[in-house]
Amino acid sequence: MIAIILFMTGLAVVAGWWLSRQRLMAKPWLEVDTVGGVTAWGGSSVPAAKVGLGVFLAVAGCLFTLLFSAYIMRIEIETTPGAVATGTVFRAMPVPKLLWLNTAMLVVSSGALQCAHVGVRHGQRDAVRDGLLIGTVSAVVFLAGQLLVWRQFVDAGYFAASNPANAFFYVLTGIHGLHVVGGLVALGKTMTKVWRGVMIERLRLSVWLCTVYWHFLLLIWLIVFALLTGWADDFIVFCRVLVV
Repeated sequence: MIAIILFMTGLAVVAGWWLSRQRLMAKPWLEVDTVGGVTAWGGSSVPAAKVGLGVFLAVAGCLFTLLFSAYIMRIEIETTPGAVATGTVFRAMPVPKLLWLNTAMLVVSSGALQCAHVGVRHGQRDAVRDGLLIGTVSAVVFLAGQLLVWRQFVDAGYFAASNPANAFFYVLTGIHGLHVVGGLVALGKTMTKVWRGVMIERLRLSVWLCTVYWHFLLLIWLIVFALLTGWADDFIVFCRVLVV
């Protein structure tokens, strides 16, 4: 449980930092400006799309946090007496090498979008186009790799109903995959704007939104990957020591 508290605290700190940079706590009714000699009331400079993305990421973060907590608590059940006798043994699934390749593809995708974000800030249309293209292709390869992993597990007899660990694997990777599909839709719209020759200044918001969302997807996947590979076990043990 302490691991979940730490994760939620970190999420709250990041969200608070992001909100502070968006001037959401500003009081526009107290801000005045002069336009043509006439006093005008200042309004919020935060685009609605940024606020919407922030809310969506907060909700998605809470969803994944609940799934992570359920996964960790299910593992802890194995330490309770009678777990083996009741047939509730949590047998972790093997980690195929393809998952490592998929992870690398998502890292490349996130890095490419960061390059596109830098390019749009410097007015480099070619860098924006190449970054979005590489990011999209890498994300599609990631999804194809995930589906191939699913196929390999099903062919090997690792069904969701066979073991709780199997069910968690399909749920975690499936929900994350759906978020990637949603991100690809946004990427497709942004790429369409680029190919149509939309002015670079009008692309900044779209590229920024895609970049932030993709970094979020990468962070979530790295946590999922750490849980599936068992890397998070040491962190959980460390948290238990802190509690004791």
